[in-house]
Amino acid sequence: MSLSVLIFFAVLFALVFILRAARIGTVVAFLFAGVLSGPFVLNLFQLTDTWSFLGELGIIFLWFNIGLQINMKRLWKMKRTIFGFGAAQVMMVAVMLFPILHMTTSWSIMGGIMVALLLAMSSTSEDLQLLADRDELNTNMGHQTFSILLFQDLLSIPLLAMLPVFAGRSFNLGATAIDILVLSLGLILGVVVVGRFILNPLLRMVAKLRCKEAFIIVIMLTIVVWAVLLGLCGLPAGLGAFMAGMLMSETIYRHQISAEIAPYSMLFLALFFVSLGMGLNLPFLMDKWYLVLVGLVGLIALKFLAIFIVARVRNVPTYDATKIALILAQGGEFGLLMLQTMKQGGINAIPKSAEEILAAIIILSIIATPLLLAVYDWVQKRGGKFPKRRAHCIKDSDTAEAPAVVICGFGRVGQIVAKMLAAQKIPYVAIDLSVNAVMVGRDAGYNVVYGDSTNGDVLGCLGLRPRTTRAVVVALDNATTARDTILTVKSIAPRVKIFARARNLADSKMLMKEGAAEALPETIESSFALSHGVLEHLGLSDAKIDAMMDEMRADNYEKLCLISENH
Repeated sequence: MSLSVLIFFAVLFALVFILRAARIGTVVAFLFAGVLSGPFVLNLFQLTDTWSFLGELGIIFLWFNIGLQINMKRLWKMKRTIFGFGAAQVMMVAVMLFPILHMTTSWSIMGGIMVALLLAMSSTSEDLQLLADRDELNTNMGHQTFSILLFQDLLSIPLLAMLPVFAGRSFNLGATAIDILVLSLGLILGVVVVGRFILNPLLRMVAKLRCKEAFIIVIMLTIVVWAVLLGLCGLPAGLGAFMAGMLMSETIYRHQISAEIAPYSMLFLALFFVSLGMGLNLPFLMDKWYLVLVGLVGLIALKFLAIFIVARVRNVPTYDATKIALILAQGGEFGLLMLQTMKQGGINAIPKSAEEILAAIIILSIIATPLLLAVYDWVQKRGGKFPKRRAHCIKDSDTAEAPAVVICGFGRVGQIVAKMLAAQKIPYVAIDLSVNAVMVGRDAGYNVVYGDSTNGDVLGCLGLRPRTTRAVVVALDNATTARDTILTVKSIAPRVKIFARARNLADSKMLMKEGAAEALPETIESSFALSHGVLEHLGLSDAKIDAMMDEMRADNYEKLCLISENH
């Protein structure tokens, strides 16, 4: 292995470590790593076809992740915020940007409209990471920010389909609008038909194998098939990956898919941003540094003002409006993706030199956002003039994934617990690796999904949170799996109460030692219930039987009580 690879990973590690310690997103680290390792700084690598191919895979995985987040039920629940606030934000930014672009450039009208819409987009990956790191994702401000980002992701479909119009290949907007409408309806119909009659049965068969490798390969195959199909139709491959994500989002396997694909997605997405950094023409940008600087400052200032105005018109409190505008004031991955797609497809909507400058402005704005937030926080602490108010958290009932109880295992014990919780209208979610148990449970009206309870990413996707989850029920019949689940739960929510099912006294002791608050041995309890019936039939009174049972329980659970007290 060459020394260049070692230096590259050393640089990447140092950047990720330093920037994450400074609460700055890893996207910035990947971009910097690409710039430093590219031909204009350390010259570790050249931007070869291999790097371009890896970057294309990153594009596909990014679109897949965006599609995986867009669930129809979620869209319907948040429709007013998404299509109200989100649409208003994009339109306001585009309307304010277009006149400036039209007056200061020689681009065509369609080219100016395209760039205005691209710059209206924000960085989904960075903004969601910033909200999560600042523990603001579950606040009113975070909820509204996410809604805007979701609308921007949805808007990507018609923008991708309109690339030929932006490039000047077609000026028949009426025909293009009809094409987009037909395309959208066709894609929605395809999602319904393919999801119900092909993908669901296929995933069900693979899930029954309990083979992780086969499950991942099916996901990869689905992404590639849709990317190739839409590519053959003359549409960007990223749109196919987006549709594959939407397909997966409508299945019971969505949480498991998200957890399984996350490492690969992160890897290829990192390579995409690295390749973008390598592709920056630093000598050219240094010659045009004044254009980049003016564009950067102008973009952030204009987007901040536009989003703040829209937020205040919608009666968003000043504090929240300021934070939303500051978080969304940068450019986004979609703009970079579109510029990359145009470059690969030979689409000349704007001059090549302008593409280089726009890419630099977007990348630098992504880098600037966490820095601006850090300055904002510092000014607030120093008693600056910014408005001060604590962000209000959204109640559990207002969120799609905020169960009070998480049930791990949906056999007979898990079903009984779920039925009792449902009867008391306590929000819960159950998880099981048995496809049959999940399908039967969903047919009966239970909130149960497919997934591995020993996987922390899956439990996190389900809604396990340190502050919102009140209890976890481990109703698994395998003691080792139950122990691993308890350890995973404790790593995410150390203080949550865990109630476990155990087969015998030894398993109870082991599970309580690992952190379960209660672990009832079902063999002993079932023996007590059976004995109670026999003694009652033989004529003993209920009081006498209960007293005897209490005494026996005290003897059998004496050691367990000691473990619980010492734990």
